[in-house]
Amino acid sequence: MREKESKIIIKGLRAVSDFEYEFQMALMNNKLDENIETLFMMTSSQYSYLSSSSVKQVAMYGGCLKGLVPDEIIIDIKDKFKSNR
Repeated sequence: MREKESKIIIKGLRAVSDFEYEFQMALMNNKLDENIETLFMMTSSQYSYLSSSSVKQVAMYGGCLKGLVPDEIIIDIKDKFKSNR
C-alpha cells in the first residue's frame, strides 16, 4: 500500500460468510496503518455462487465459461488450462 501510495482497499463480498474473514483482515490492516481504509462491496445475486475455484474447475474440464467471466478473458483462461494439461 505504501509503495503504491494507496489508502483504500476495495473488497468484493459474495456472502455473509466472506464478511467475517474480510472484516478481520480489514481491522488488522487498519491496525498496521491507521490511514488504510477498506471498502466492502456486495456482489449481485447473479454472481453470488461464483468463486475462482469453481471457474478454474470449469475451465480445467473444458466447460463453458460464458457468463462466468468477462468475454474478453475467456480465451486467456482456456489457453492457460490447455497448457497445464
